[in-house]
Amino acid sequence: MGRETDVTKINEKSPYYDITPGNQILGGGGSVHFNTGEWRTKTPVMDWNKCTQCLLCTPCCPDSSIPIKDGKRQDFDYDHCKGCGICAKVCSFGAICMVEGVDPKGGV
Repeated sequence: MGRETDVTKINEKSPYYDITPGNQILGGGGSVHFNTGEWRTKTPVMDWNKCTQCLLCTPCCPDSSIPIKDGKRQDFDYDHCKGCGICAKVCSFGAICMVEGVDPKGGV
């Protein structure tokens, strides 16, 4: 893997000759280095009283932002959740609602 595939070494100050054509990322796993959750305009918020741990939301998340630990759903990975709302749509129990803003605690 060369320098051009190491996303930790490519940034806005990288000279053109260190960047791949079209700024393609040729290596895998680069998303862990970027907190794409700050792109959100709406944020999913859990109502744990309504969650039945059916886990239907987890495989539907395109960003893998709904972790499971010991067979139980955990809170959202807000660093990578882009707020698409798919999880809220697939939740049959109304345990997930989408709120305006980036910060899950109510701020922006």
